[in-house]
Amino acid sequence: MNHFLDMDEPLYDLGQARYAILSVPYDGTSTFVKGADKGPQAILDASDSLELYDVQYGIEACENGIYTDHSDYDFSTPDAMVESVYRKVKHFLGLHKFPILLGGEHSVSVGSIQAVSEQYNDLSVLQIDAHADLRDDYHDSIYNHACVMRRAQEYARVVQVGIRSVCTEEKHNIVPENIFYAHDIVHRERWMDEAVERLTDHVYISFDLDGLDPSILPATGTPLPGGLQWYPTLRFLEKVFQSRHVVGFDVVELCPQADSKVSDVLAAELVYKMITMESANRK
Repeated sequence: MNHFLDMDEPLYDLGQARYAILSVPYDGTSTFVKGADKGPQAILDASDSLELYDVQYGIEACENGIYTDHSDYDFSTPDAMVESVYRKVKHFLGLHKFPILLGGEHSVSVGSIQAVSEQYNDLSVLQIDAHADLRDDYHDSIYNHACVMRRAQEYARVVQVGIRSVCTEEKHNIVPENIFYAHDIVHRERWMDEAVERLTDHVYISFDLDGLDPSILPATGTPLPGGLQWYPTLRFLEKVFQSRHVVGFDVVELCPQADSKVSDVLAAELVYKMITMESANRK
């Protein structure tokens, strides 16, 4: 399947679409399980199984149009990848489209965040993730997947949710009031409002799927126990969409498994649920 959802053809026409999905199948710096480059296509394929109508919101958000872009990117080096993603996101922002990236490993987010930050000077980045990703560099690259939020800090405030893995060298890059560790929030409801309060008006969401617990999404390259569950995560995202202007998002780090489509479907449902939230709460 080469476009998101099983829609009628006019709904995925670029001219009419509000949303532009960018498929970025990059897996150049991952360091454990390889396969995130297969993630975008797996999400697109799984989206064919979804109903277009959302029972919670009572709408078909796809009626606003969802274009899926399959441009070629320069994957020769991490630096070249970041630059090519940056230019492509800038292109779609110039067409007044809402950008959505499908990864690929998490490093694909850097170019997108940079492009969006140039349009919104008060941008904050909401990171949902198991890992802090705050290394200054890793394996001889500042654009390694382990450095993505360190780069994001150069463009925007970063609010981190679900974190449960930090290395010693990352500790000095953590902003204590902007990080919500998984072990701190698991039995505490107030954290959602506290995290939203740390966000600026314009928000870019970077959703690493390993932020979810592997009991509900095992197919990721660096799974860790103790992650977020489905309905609390949706409740938190709803608060964000209701109270802030979400101006783009990415969903990354799906590493498909040959013998199960459960994670693929969850990732596709997450993408469409976030599109639906944006559509329902658009200001």
